[in-house]
Amino acid sequence: MTLSPTDNPSEIGVVSQDSAATTDVADDAAGTARRAAEASRRRREAERRTARARRRKALDGVEDRGALSEADWRRPSVRWGMGTTHVLLLVVLVVAGLGPMLLLAKYAVTPTQDILRTPMAVFPNGIAWDNLDRAWNDVQVSRYFLNTIWLAVGSWASQILVATTGGYALSVLRPRYGKVVQALVLSTMFVPAIVLLVPLYLTILDPPLLGRSLINSFWAVWLPAGASAFNVLLVQRFFDSLPREVFEAARMDGAGPYRLFWSVVLPMSRPIVGVVSVFAVIAAWKDFLWPLLVLKDPAIQPLSVRLPSIEASTDLGVFLAALAISTLIPVGLFLVFQRMFLQGAGLGGAVKG
Repeated sequence: MTLSPTDNPSEIGVVSQDSAATTDVADDAAGTARRAAEASRRRREAERRTARARRRKALDGVEDRGALSEADWRRPSVRWGMGTTHVLLLVVLVVAGLGPMLLLAKYAVTPTQDILRTPMAVFPNGIAWDNLDRAWNDVQVSRYFLNTIWLAVGSWASQILVATTGGYALSVLRPRYGKVVQALVLSTMFVPAIVLLVPLYLTILDPPLLGRSLINSFWAVWLPAGASAFNVLLVQRFFDSLPREVFEAARMDGAGPYRLFWSVVLPMSRPIVGVVSVFAVIAAWKDFLWPLLVLKDPAIQPLSVRLPSIEASTDLGVFLAALAISTLIPVGLFLVFQRMFLQGAGLGGAVKG
């Protein structure tokens, strides 16, 4: 530092001391800030550790809640006893669930004499693969199989159309008379199905506005199948759980009711559509009484109607083979759509956070 002739040495010393003091204060402030930040970081870390410990303790408490505590499971007698019970229950469930199906599959390729003499023996005289061929061709199961598929597809389309549009109208559009319509739909579930057979049959026999009977027509099965109050209310409850913000955003973008239904609501409703589809196809596949009443022509009858009528005149092994073929579609549907079916029971939302 260069001194000018007018500089006072005492004043220069005072300025230097002030500068040093200011620097010390700044250093002390920076150190205090660092120490405060470090203390805050340590405090947050301690709080996180405490929260994790509380969560672990809570989870441990939840896991201990049960008929047997962790101390009970450490006892060999309890552990072996409960393990044996679990294995026995699993075996019983497997036998009760898969046993009839496996037995039917075995009888489908077993000669009739072996079925009658030694029903539980494992193919004592070989496998009769010709049972399947005779059931498919001679008994004409192929024709009735196609009839059943055709009836199931039409019933599925009818139920999906009515359930989705009805649920959409009651849940999303919400007309002023929607509560009344919902009450009327719900009231139909309290009427036994057997009571509706006579009026429904008279309606199919002489439907209004058509002028011709629908007897011996697939429409006689398809149209009544769509009138399912359970499916409408089920789909409505699912639509109620969908976020309204998506609907409002679509309306602001200019989407009308039809565009909103087709482009927004249906893509978000795959779980419930899968559930209704499984219900519809299985119900149509196993329905017996109504197709028996309205489909009198054997050429268009489904498997559920035709198989009991040919039982007396068909070889037992061939008949069981026909029964085994008729169970393929329901079992296959469940195996393919089981994930969607089980997830749809939760009726989850559609927007990811």
